[in-house]
Amino acid sequence: MHEKWVIGIHITNREHDSLRVQHTLTKFGCSIRTRFGINEDKESGISGHGLILLELSGDPSEFIKLVEELQKIKGIEVKKMVFSH
Repeated sequence: MHEKWVIGIHITNREHDSLRVQHTLTKFGCSIRTRFGINEDKESGISGHGLILLELSGDPSEFIKLVEELQKIKGIEVKKMVFSH
């Protein structure tokens, strides 16, 4: 059975957490097939919130490690969707 993973990362404090999130995503970069970022754009400047959607490929055990490492970052919410086909 083949699994397709998509994870969503909600960052509530971009100024504080974005570097740690980026470091983690770079560490698992070989597992990231597609990355899509959505920032809450306010006319007054950069917002504190952000959303990153990732389509993952490769070894599902690496996906689990990625999710676990992201969940260690306070202020980050991680949701996953796993499609089996």
